[in-house]
Amino acid sequence: MAAELHVELVAADRNVWSGEATLVVARTTSGDIGVMPGHQPLLGVLESGPVTIRTSEGGTVVAAVHGGFISFADNKLSLLAEIAELADEIDTARAERALERAKEATDAAAERRADVRLRAVAGH
Repeated sequence: MAAELHVELVAADRNVWSGEATLVVARTTSGDIGVMPGHQPLLGVLESGPVTIRTSEGGTVVAAVHGGFISFADNKLSLLAEIAELADEIDTARAERALERAKEATDAAAERRADVRLRAVAGH
């Protein structure tokens, strides 16, 4: 069994992060899933939620992901997201304002996106 897996986190408009990792945790329509080297092949639908990547160097990368797909085979993990933002890129104050606006407008989808961004920053 290999000690690491190659990860590609790609959004519709850009390559968000790629590198070697020992563990990736993501939210799918079937629930949260953790993928480690040697995991059985999988294909799933991503739900909006934070994705946590434990890098081979011992660091942690957290991203807010909104929809897409996850696939794993041959120690290669692909996260193909509609929207993905690294926690470092998220403006916390802006996300908090977006959450308040969404609550006032009773826009559940916008509220969920803002909440995921804030959870990604908090998990970072």
